[in-house]
Amino acid sequence: MTLLIIIIVLALIFDYINGFHDAANAIATVVATKVLTPFQAVLWAAFFNFLAYWVFGFGVADTVAKTAHTMEINLVVILAGVIAAICWNLLTWWLGIPSSSSHTLIGGFAGAAVAHAIAVHGFSGYIGEDGTTHYWYEIVSWYKSGKDGGMPSGVIIIIAFIVLAPLVGMIASYLISIWLLNASRKSIGPKIFTIALMILTVWFVYSQMVPYDKIGKPRFDSHFWSVAFDPHNIKWFLVAFIVLTVSAFCLIFSSLSLHQADGALKKMQLLSSAAFSLGHGGNDSQKVMGIIAAAVAVYINTNPGVHMNSWLDVVLPNEDMGVKGVMPGWIPLACYSAIAAGTLSGGWKIVKTMGSKITKVTSFEGVAAETAGALTLYFTEHLKIPVSTTHTITGSIIGVGLTKRVSAVRWGVTVSLIWAWVLTIPISALLAGVVYFILSVFI
Repeated sequence: MTLLIIIIVLALIFDYINGFHDAANAIATVVATKVLTPFQAVLWAAFFNFLAYWVFGFGVADTVAKTAHTMEINLVVILAGVIAAICWNLLTWWLGIPSSSSHTLIGGFAGAAVAHAIAVHGFSGYIGEDGTTHYWYEIVSWYKSGKDGGMPSGVIIIIAFIVLAPLVGMIASYLISIWLLNASRKSIGPKIFTIALMILTVWFVYSQMVPYDKIGKPRFDSHFWSVAFDPHNIKWFLVAFIVLTVSAFCLIFSSLSLHQADGALKKMQLLSSAAFSLGHGGNDSQKVMGIIAAAVAVYINTNPGVHMNSWLDVVLPNEDMGVKGVMPGWIPLACYSAIAAGTLSGGWKIVKTMGSKITKVTSFEGVAAETAGALTLYFTEHLKIPVSTTHTITGSIIGVGLTKRVSAVRWGVTVSLIWAWVLTIPISALLAGVVYFILSVFI
């Protein structure tokens, strides 16, 4: 039990570090454009990081918890993974490199699990409980097809989104920028497009709503408030609110003076940065929830018959067996509090890289980048894919830079960032493997 408590404490410390390591993702553009002072910006971002507790479910947490097969690992594996993730996060923060805290944690967990499998079984095959031959690399959940044709999961999908998340963010921010640029012109075409987009958004969001009779645990007696405040529905309401707000601005953009347009864009940056901070809190806090859930599951597996206190009564969902997950309320509350506290601590080294070194950012670019980043995070969270908020916002900033000219993006800095992204998972995995072997000598 002592080791389990240590893992939970270290996981929350990692969540805190994640907050100040990734604070720049949400606040870099509002600081760069002087919409908010640095102190105001971290307060703003921290508030919405914590507010995500009431918005998002636990889909990403489930994906992270199942990075490795919990029936085949022990607590030392998770401890090694968390220690390696903390070390790499602190190093990259010190060097001012906006690497992915998400991929650090995934890489550490997977690397320690593989080291454990090699230590126990070696490189040769072994007979598992199901009577078939297994190999050391199978301890990690590399790929699992989606149920009923849904989105597949596994480490390979997470690795794929190292490329896909910033690419989606870049394309989305580029398109939003083009949309805003055309809306500034006094012609009827952009307004017709905007009205059509508003109608399409309302229709799409309405089609995604979960009705009252399909809500598992309604939060209120009232049908209306239960539907309105269901986490799944809140997320889609936010998507509609963001798109409709930008659309409303586009309809009046051409009638505004340059001064009025700049003032309106700065106010909209508050909305876009808040939306991104919500996505950051919801996406990144869930990864720590997943690690804590996996640690409890491993503890129960390695101590059969143990009686767990209600505050540690965690059950991982299993769609194949029809088992619904159980997560005590204190775990998400602690995770969201830790990441909000971390964001409040800032992370100014990375703010400089994100806010100015990639491309010069104005209020116009800030709105486009943060809106694109927020929408990307909401959709990937909906698909239960743990993506990097760092990669997403970096891709979005590159996208708005491309609307000016290709040379507006400082590609030397960008290539250096991409190398950091590519190396994060393998380095974290190797570091976790080394930490695992060291810990195994003492534990």
